[in-house]
Amino acid sequence: SMDGFDVKKYQGRWYELGFHDWTQFSEVYDTTLDIELSADGQRWVDDFAVKGPAPLAAPKSWDKSPVANGAHYFLYGKVDPTKPGVLQESGFGLTFPNYIVDVQKDARGEYTQALQFQCLERGGVRIFEGINFLSRTPDNSEEQMAQLHTRATKAGLDPYGATPEQVHVVPHTAKGAPDVDNAWQRMWNAIGLPKLLALAEGAMHSQAEDILNPVN
Repeated sequence: SMDGFDVKKYQGRWYELGFHDWTQFSEVYDTTLDIELSADGQRWVDDFAVKGPAPLAAPKSWDKSPVANGAHYFLYGKVDPTKPGVLQESGFGLTFPNYIVDVQKDARGEYTQALQFQCLERGGVRIFEGINFLSRTPDNSEEQMAQLHTRATKAGLDPYGATPEQVHVVPHTAKGAPDVDNAWQRMWNAIGLPKLLALAEGAMHSQAEDILNPVN
């Protein structure tokens, strides 16, 4: 656990600048996490938004992707006030501990950067591990990434994949960039794929609302 961790300050939008996770498609971009805490502070919902593949990773096909304009996945967490910075999170068919191992603060004490670590073992075998480099801004400059790597090393995450060679850097487009609009996207629209994604996202969001606002 992390001494002095304030989960209320962890709410809001985070930009994923880099990650280590062998289960995640490495060519994603514009990845964000929007975290909302329940009124009683005991649960949270993480709206995980992603686009892919990234233009530089797939220059000939990125704009043809059915998720070129993004997709949303919702993860659900339980907050244990006796273990600051440790959350039991569920998503993608798994429930796992999500450890916030480091936060950077500004002069007002607000959280500006964070490191998340997840590890799941079964029968002594590590079946999942994940590390997320997060920031309140999409700036993934070499300087900012170096700061995150330095703190990850200090936190003991290098053996789990936090070294520069093992972390995928997530590109982010300029703020206010328009959605992709071409024949491929119009085809996805014509066959109703965005509506199907919206229905799935809506169902997940309704479940999220039920978790955040349970009916007694």
